[in-house]
Amino acid sequence: MTKIAIIGPGAVGGTIAHDLLPTFTHLTLVGRQSQTITYTESTAPNTETILNVTAIDEFDDLVDILFIAVKIPQLDAIIQKLPNFIHEDTIIILAQNGTGQLPRIPHKHVFQAVVYISGQKRQQHITHFRDHQLILQHSPSTQQLQHLFSNTQLDITLVEDIDQSIWYKLLVNLAINTVTALSRQTAQVLKVEGIQTLCERLLQEGVKIAQAEGVIFHQDVISEIMTIYQGYPDQMGTSMYYDIIEGKPLEIAGIQGFLYQVAHKHQLATPTLDTVYPLLLAQQQ
Repeated sequence: MTKIAIIGPGAVGGTIAHDLLPTFTHLTLVGRQSQTITYTESTAPNTETILNVTAIDEFDDLVDILFIAVKIPQLDAIIQKLPNFIHEDTIIILAQNGTGQLPRIPHKHVFQAVVYISGQKRQQHITHFRDHQLILQHSPSTQQLQHLFSNTQLDITLVEDIDQSIWYKLLVNLAINTVTALSRQTAQVLKVEGIQTLCERLLQEGVKIAQAEGVIFHQDVISEIMTIYQGYPDQMGTSMYYDIIEGKPLEIAGIQGFLYQVAHKHQLATPTLDTVYPLLLAQQQ
């Protein structure tokens, strides 16, 4: 019997729970408070799944697999409570946007996931738009996870170089999160004159920062990411868009802030990033 917990009943955590629950009955979705939330696929809005959430202060079971699907500003509070949930061999998957947070988790079996799950949570309802994928570094532990979840909707993809995947997702997050947060618009903002050019400039600077860190992308990576953006439905928001609309802290530290710090470490000229980063910080004041 494998015990699984998912901390964070948002779009990512709720989707992981939805994908695993038909197979793993000893699974607990954990949040700030006990509640019931509903989950639908955007392609089937009339079909709802009920997800039960257990309050974190009422959950003290030791689990074999722990997904942490909270955003960066909430991570400190979760780290303090980890001894209540894990044993020596627990596998921890950090499933959040951004990077740089893994060293903060004092455990030997902890892995950064590159998350490709798009959805939104409004009040007690999750709408899932696309993708069910977590990319993880190949290892005996993650290979075990891949096998364990092979008959579920959750797609565990293993790679030999997780850093390349992390940096690629950083680029994907960089431009679209920036423009949706600052404009307070969903992906429809891409139709506004000049926004796609702004995205391309941010991506060009992101590629330059990655190269300074020894991460090299193919020459078509920017057009490839712009094609990804063009495939987003107009009504789809990003995590930063939803956070800014709801007045929540933004994940700036793991995306724009991380890239800003690396760029300055290498003394790179990144005028577009240097402009949007303080504007994002100003949204938090």
